[in-house]
Amino acid sequence: MPIRIIPLTTPYFSQVIALGNNVHGDGYLDAEMMQQIASKGSKDGINANFVALDNERLIGFRLTYAPGSWTIDRWCTPASWDVPTEQLCYFKCNTVATEYRGQGVGGSLLKASITATQKQGAVGGLSHLWKQSPDNSAVGYFTRAGGRLIKEHPNRWNNNPDHPDYVCVLCGESCHCTACEMLLLY
Repeated sequence: MPIRIIPLTTPYFSQVIALGNNVHGDGYLDAEMMQQIASKGSKDGINANFVALDNERLIGFRLTYAPGSWTIDRWCTPASWDVPTEQLCYFKCNTVATEYRGQGVGGSLLKASITATQKQGAVGGLSHLWKQSPDNSAVGYFTRAGGRLIKEHPNRWNNNPDHPDYVCVLCGESCHCTACEMLLLY
């Protein structure tokens, strides 16, 4: 059976949390965050969050906030976007299990979220990509999809109140990884 991309629903939350914490580090996701993310990803009955399944095994996920449901923070540079913020979704996280990387799973998840967010009224999306991802694959796949770099933000996830218990897989408790703020217009 081929890999399936389906909307994220509550029964998959625990598997998403496990994969996210395995790839990004302990404390990256928890049950409370998943409820908030699911809420922010839905608009007009359309879910912008997706999971990838190989048979019934969850092998990847894409978490995306609907346009108008996310907050601009100090890590955002809206003067460089050339698009009203209310027309942008926020691509929070795209994660793929190690053995499935390089097979187009991440791109398929992104395409599913793009289709959903277009129906929600988005003309593009913003993301903060993990520059230190294996082989810088996060920035690479987003660039291949048409994303452009806006600005690099060192220490983006260090002492982040959104992830107070986060332990980076590379840096430990004091994360110094760089986020590449990128914009993808449809």
